[in-house]
Amino acid sequence: MTTLKFYKKASTYLCGKDKKLAKIIKQHELSPLELHEDYFRELTESIIGQQLSVKAADTILKRFYALITEPLNPKKVIAIKDDKIRAAGISWSKISYIKDLAKRFADGEIEVGRFDKMTDEEIIEELVRVRGIGRWTAEMFLIFGLGRPDVFSFGDLGLRRAIEKVHGIKELGETDAMKISETWKPYRSVASRYLWKSLDNKG
Repeated sequence: MTTLKFYKKASTYLCGKDKKLAKIIKQHELSPLELHEDYFRELTESIIGQQLSVKAADTILKRFYALITEPLNPKKVIAIKDDKIRAAGISWSKISYIKDLAKRFADGEIEVGRFDKMTDEEIIEELVRVRGIGRWTAEMFLIFGLGRPDVFSFGDLGLRRAIEKVHGIKELGETDAMKISETWKPYRSVASRYLWKSLDNKG
């Protein structure tokens, strides 16, 4: 559920639970997420884009897709020779990661058809078995790939810095972060998106 009605309901709820966060919410607007059902593509792009700027990731992804006749699928990724992928600017380690992901999809180890029936934690546990996918990547997939409404990622540095700024905390520890985020349930993903958005406000 990512409609405007959902965001209005979530925003009203969050404003009532966290007065400091409410100031951020009143300064920003969130657009509903445009979710995509091609989860293999989402995860492949997440791996390739790790530790890269948006511009660099876009450039490399264009080169990568130039190697593949659409639509992208696991068997096509497995079939591409590693040296061709390396020539597109993807590191050897990331090549092994996307090949591992492709193999797990092709073999049916990752059954995306079950995701709707799985909890957030169950999906995280399944995804982190893939080389190159850690908890943070899995949590971002839950938010931006599946549209799960109640995900909080302590591992995200930007999110921690935004909380520190909003709540006037010098150095946010995990215990305090989780305690603050508890007040945002069941809309922690929405709260996180507002906090990320506040980092873009140069004022």
